[in-house]
Amino acid sequence: MLNGLMMDDFQLSLTALVERAEQVTSRGAVVSRRPDGSIHRTTMGRCARRARQLAGALAELGIRDGDRVATLLWNQPEHLELYFAVPLMGAVIHTLNPRLHPDDLSYVAADARDRVIVVDESLHGLLDFVEWEFEHVIVVSHSGFAPGAAIDYESLIASAEPISWPAIDERRAAAMCYTSGTTGRPKGVVYSHRALVLHSLVAALPDVLGIGSRDVVLPAVPMFHVNAWGLPYTAAMTGAALVLPGPRLDPESLLDLLATERVTFTAGVPTIWMSVLGALDAEPDRWDLSELETVDLGGAAASGALLRGFDGHGLKIIQGWGMTETSPLGTVCHLPRELDAASPAEQYDYRARQGVPIPLVEVRARGEDGELVPWDDRAMGELEVRGPWVAASYHGGVGADSFTEDGWFRTGDIVRIDRRGCIRICDRSKDLVKSGGEWISSVDLENQLMAHHAVAEAAVIAIPDDRWGERPLAAVVLRDGVEASPEELRTHLSREFAKWQLPERIEFIRAIPRTATGKFKKTELRQQFAA
Repeated sequence: MLNGLMMDDFQLSLTALVERAEQVTSRGAVVSRRPDGSIHRTTMGRCARRARQLAGALAELGIRDGDRVATLLWNQPEHLELYFAVPLMGAVIHTLNPRLHPDDLSYVAADARDRVIVVDESLHGLLDFVEWEFEHVIVVSHSGFAPGAAIDYESLIASAEPISWPAIDERRAAAMCYTSGTTGRPKGVVYSHRALVLHSLVAALPDVLGIGSRDVVLPAVPMFHVNAWGLPYTAAMTGAALVLPGPRLDPESLLDLLATERVTFTAGVPTIWMSVLGALDAEPDRWDLSELETVDLGGAAASGALLRGFDGHGLKIIQGWGMTETSPLGTVCHLPRELDAASPAEQYDYRARQGVPIPLVEVRARGEDGELVPWDDRAMGELEVRGPWVAASYHGGVGADSFTEDGWFRTGDIVRIDRRGCIRICDRSKDLVKSGGEWISSVDLENQLMAHHAVAEAAVIAIPDDRWGERPLAAVVLRDGVEASPEELRTHLSREFAKWQLPERIEFIRAIPRTATGKFKKTELRQQFAA
C-alpha cells in the first residue's frame, strides 16, 4: 500500500480557525447591538485575543479538559469570545436557550453537568428558576449590575493572563446544543472540532452560503441555537464582518441594522422574515438594502408567497434544510442553470424546495415498507442522512432508535427527492395526515393557505375521525384588518388539492403556538382541537 506524503496528522481543530482570525482576518469587524440599543464595535482579532485571557480566567476557576461551560447570552461579542475560548482550551461550550421552559433549562444543565455559566445581565433572573447548582456564575454587565456572589465578566478577563492554546485532537468535543423538539425531553448533540471545521469550510462554498472576506454577515438566528448555524465560525475563517443583533429581532431593529451596516448576507427562520416582509411592504422606501445579496432561510419550509414577496423588493432568498443533529447545514437550494430559462412558476416551484445535499452530506429516504424510495419526486419516505458533521448518537445514549444499523441518522422528515437529488419536505413523520389510507401533507396545505392574501400564518394538524381515521384541520391566523371565511379558504385550496384532501374544519385563532426555536408547536393545537 502506498500512502500519500501529506501532513495527515494535522488536526482539524477550531484552533486553526481562531488563530487565523487572530493573525490573518483580524481586521474583520464585529458590530453588536446591546440590549439598551447602543452599538458596540470591535474586531475579530480583538475577540480572539480576549478569548486567550478568558480561557486563562476559566482555567483559574478550575475548568479543565471536557468540562462544560454554559452560556445564557444573546448574539453579542462576549458570546463570540466564549465560542473561541472554551473549545480551544479543551472544554465544551454548552449554549442554553433562554426561551426554554425553566424545567427544560434545569434538565439540560443537569444532563450536561454544566460547571460554570456565563449569563447576560438581562437574563440573570432566569437562573432563579433553574434547579441546577452552577459552581460559578459569571455575569456580562454594561450597567454596573452586581448580583451578589456572581463574577463580573470584564473584571474576570482584565485580571487574567492570556494562555497559549494547547494541542487539541480534532475528534474532541467542542460544543453542545440540545434539541428543542415538540415531544419528549431535549436531547444533547455533541459537536466535535473536526465537524465544526469541515462545516465551516463547506458553508463558505459558492453553492452553499457563499460567504467570503468582503461579506457583512448578520445572523438573525440566535447563537444559543446550533452555533448560529455555524455563521460565527465561518465569518472568523473567511474574514467576513459580523453584525450581532443582540436580543432585538423585531422587524424594524433588524432592518435598521441591515441598512446601516450594509449587510450582504443574513439568515434566520421564516417567522422572522415574514415579519420583515410585512414591514418592507408597509414602508418600501424607508430602508436602503441595496447591499443585501442573500437572505438564507431555514428551520421551516418557506411558502411561495414569501419568496415572491422578497423578490418584489429585489431581495434574493435561498432556503435550505438542517437540524441540530446536522450542525445544522444539510441541504441548500440554489436555482440550477438548467432552469434559468424556465417559466417563473417552475422556478418558484423549485426554489420552494429545500435543496440538494451540500458537499460531504449524503441523503436517502425510506418508505413505509422499509425500502429505499426512488428519486422520482413522487414516492415519499423518511429522510435519512449521514456525513462528517451529522450526529452518530445523542449525549447519554438516549434516542438510539434515531440511528440506523448502517450508520445513518433518521430525521423524522418525510420527503420527496427528484432526479437531481433535490428534496422537498412534505411533513414531519408525526405530522402527516393519514386519511382513508392515503397521506396528506400538512406542509403543502399550509403553504397554499399562506399564499392567500388574507392569511398571515397557518398550521395543519391531523385530528381523529371515526370514518377516515384522520382528517386535516387548519388553524389560521388572519392578517390584521382582513377577513376570510372557511369556505373562501377551501375554495382557494381546491385549486391545488383534491376534495378529499381539503380540511373540513378551519379554525381562526389569534396566534400559532411555537417551540423555543420558533417552529409551530402542533402538540398544543392537537390538545386544543382533537376533541
